[in-house]
Amino acid sequence: MNNAFPRLSIAAFTLAALTLAGCSDQNQGQQAAPPPPSVTVAKPTTRMITDHDEYVGRFAAVDLVNVYARVSGYLEKVAFTDGQLVKQGDLLFTVDKRPFQVAVDQAKANLERAQAELDFAQSDLQRAQTLIEDKTSTAISKQTFDQRLQVERTARASVAAAEAALHSAQLDLEFTDLRSPVTGRIGDRKVSVGNLVTGGAGGANTNTLLATIVSLDPIYFEFTYDEASYLRYVRLAKAMGDKDESIPVRLELIDEKGFPHEGSLDFVDNRISEETGTIRGRASFANPDGVFTPGMFGRIEVPSSAPYETLLVPDVAIGTEQTRKFVYVMEPGDQPQAPKMKYVTLGRVYDGQRVIASGLGKDDLVVINGLMRIRPGSQVVAKLEQAPPAGAATAPAAGAAEKAPDEKTAPAKTPAN
Repeated sequence: MNNAFPRLSIAAFTLAALTLAGCSDQNQGQQAAPPPPSVTVAKPTTRMITDHDEYVGRFAAVDLVNVYARVSGYLEKVAFTDGQLVKQGDLLFTVDKRPFQVAVDQAKANLERAQAELDFAQSDLQRAQTLIEDKTSTAISKQTFDQRLQVERTARASVAAAEAALHSAQLDLEFTDLRSPVTGRIGDRKVSVGNLVTGGAGGANTNTLLATIVSLDPIYFEFTYDEASYLRYVRLAKAMGDKDESIPVRLELIDEKGFPHEGSLDFVDNRISEETGTIRGRASFANPDGVFTPGMFGRIEVPSSAPYETLLVPDVAIGTEQTRKFVYVMEPGDQPQAPKMKYVTLGRVYDGQRVIASGLGKDDLVVINGLMRIRPGSQVVAKLEQAPPAGAATAPAAGAAEKAPDEKTAPAKTPAN
């Protein structure tokens, strides 16, 4: 009996301690219950936007000039460094002038001789004219007068021929200095000093190619698009009145995003290729710093719709349920509350803003931050964030451009060639 009592007391004490510990843990759990999570909501942004199509193309020089030798001779001087920028009229090459200077001097001498013969023939003719007009004199016959008249005409023709020969010799002498016909960047020299170059009237088939020059500012960007896109642009242009104005386009290089370069579409070809079913378009861009180079790849963005108003929400607010897209919306008023799902149809992305084609109203409060805190049936506290004003300037992402409400973007059309 003495041993049983201490054991019973110890057991009762242990049970009481465990009961008190359980109650203490339950009270602590009730006191530590977290508050409902908070999320950020905002109304969709209403903006005027324009749809765009993207195409890949290459830059092409406005002016591409092959510099050929115009006279034959030994190359005496190269006045440029390979690859440098040259201005129109800059000296590029010099051919040995001495043979051409001799030809000029000879032509001048021939002209002086012909002029002297003409002067004598004119004086002789003048004397004959005086005698023939004297009806009482028989010093000269009509035949002699006609002979002197013919000599004067022959001398006059000889002077004209000598003047033409002099002009030709002077032109050949001038052609010994080859100057840049355009402003641009010159390539490497094709012939070194001391080599014999061939010129003349043979053109590119026989004349020696010395260098190539390409203009840089402005510069063309050429691309092709399919027949279906061409028809869409034509019909859109007709629907908007087909105004004769430049079509604004934008461009990005392979290492850029957001189409930062602005230009204008200035030419569309007059026929669709039978082999590829595409038509060629061309845009013009300013290139003051010379970054764009003929042959370089780029991506161009062409407007494909008239400006229209649409709703946009941050792209991070979009959720996915299998193949359907949705956003969480909340009702204004008492908090906390459980967010509701709304299924939406999406458009393009504009710098993190997703176009909502359908399924959302302009006054809906969309959850734009804290989506990971939402659980089915759970309540959250909404914090309203002021949406950016309509038409706020943002840098469009690749494949799309954004316009303010008062901007007018012309559709892609076929300008007059």
